Amino acid sequence: MQRLRTDPLTQRYEMTYNILKMRYGPEHKQQTHERIVRAAARRFRSKGAEGAGIGDLMRDLRLTHGGFYRHFSSKEDLFAEAFAEGLQEVAERVARAVEGAAAGRELEALIDAYLDVDHLNDVAGGCPVATLASEIARRPRVSRGPFLQALRAHIRRMERYVPAENDEKRRAKAIALFSGMAGTLTIARAFTEDADRRAILDGAKQFYLAAAQR
Repeated sequence: MQRLRTDPLTQRYEMTYNILKMRYGPEHKQQTHERIVRAAARRFRSKGAEGAGIGDLMRDLRLTHGGFYRHFSSKEDLFAEAFAEGLQEVAERVARAVEGAAAGRELEALIDAYLDVDHLNDVAGGCPVATLASEIARRPRVSRGPFLQALRAHIRRMERYVPAENDEKRRAKAIALFSGMAGTLTIARAFTEDADRRAILDGAKQFYLAAAQR
């Protein structure tokens, strides 16, 4: 049986593809995926979903536009992962503060860390609810599942620091606390004077700590 001959160009392509497969294993793909999500999480928070283009994002990461679809089925898919990543970053910020708090003052540390001036000024690295909740609310109900899943997980993490008579009341207080603090950030960022912004944060800290401890 006569063997089909392969042209030199095809041979070179196959050789390059096999070399790349050996050089870049599954770990590299996962690392690249995480790089894209982290960068997108910052960009979406600072520019909004519509203001953050995939082409610009991939170019800034020195990746090809076509390579995007090896990781995500759509921009919406990336947006959902980036939103969850942003919430995880906020959870880590709060966790560090809580770990360093004195016994019995964990809730106060949580509120202080969230309603902090540095958090207020760090729009790109701050809470995605304060920057993107209105965009999510405008999406069709059927597409909000991944965002709601990330939100519920974040609220569950907060519940352990909220005092209450039972789980139902604890969850209700955690939802009210988180919603109120995110709204505080959004409103404070609209003000231009530092004194006004700090006054809003300080007032909210006192209010939410007293309300959550009732």
